[in-house]
Amino acid sequence: MTVPAFARGLFDDAAVFPPGSMPLPNAVPAHRAHKRADYAELVGSFVVAAPMLDDLRAQPGEPFPLIVTAPEGPRQAAEAARADDVQSVEVAVPAGMPVDEFFAELRQVKGATVVVEVPRDERRPQIVAGLAGTDMTAKFRTGGVRAEMYPDEAELAAAIKAVVDAGVPFKATAGLHHAVRNTDPETGFEQHGFLNVLLTVDDALDGRSERELARTLGERDGAVLAERVRRLDGARVAAVRSRFLSFGTCSIDEPLTDLVALGLLPAALAETEGVAR
Repeated sequence: MTVPAFARGLFDDAAVFPPGSMPLPNAVPAHRAHKRADYAELVGSFVVAAPMLDDLRAQPGEPFPLIVTAPEGPRQAAEAARADDVQSVEVAVPAGMPVDEFFAELRQVKGATVVVEVPRDERRPQIVAGLAGTDMTAKFRTGGVRAEMYPDEAELAAAIKAVVDAGVPFKATAGLHHAVRNTDPETGFEQHGFLNVLLTVDDALDGRSERELARTLGERDGAVLAERVRRLDGARVAAVRSRFLSFGTCSIDEPLTDLVALGLLPAALAETEGVAR
């Protein structure tokens, strides 16, 4: 079955991260099952934190492409990037580190794509400016295990507009558990939807204001969002996905099921072997 272009490679497999926190001995075979399933085109690379690499490589089976997070900064990223199976490294900007020093240290990273987690502070404009015109990309944290880890619509709209205007591709991490903006019934957290983010990029490419982008991020009607996605032609999808590269999710099942429920994927895709039920 063919996965529509807007969703290809959209879900990076971050099963080992909270709140899913799947143990590696379960997450590794689950990832291989996802990559064999009919919906395999939806699934990007496996995401693992640098301190877990030794344990990951002790798992049986052939290696597969990895995205490695480096929470300690550029030096940790440079060490991880030396391995052949590491496709990209996602680098945090250490607290208090000046932006010029951070970018200087990033020059140590060789052999993998560099993805910079843009901090939610006054350094953001300088970080985005430093990424513009390079082969590095940005990463935005869109949630977490505490309510304050979720940027509100205005903050995320400003961040998306900044990278789109600068021509910097980005990915998202954490919090995008569902396709549509929602309130989590268990935690009460206000969660962004990944279709909201995708369509906000479309709006940003049209030059719309931050207020309009925030309105798209806040849309809770799944039918409205799904219809907008259906209206995107091939060129528009390519433009949007060249900016919004992917998002990390601890569950492939949840976003897949949401797309089926919205009529954006055939139901048969959610019935193949790889889906963890």
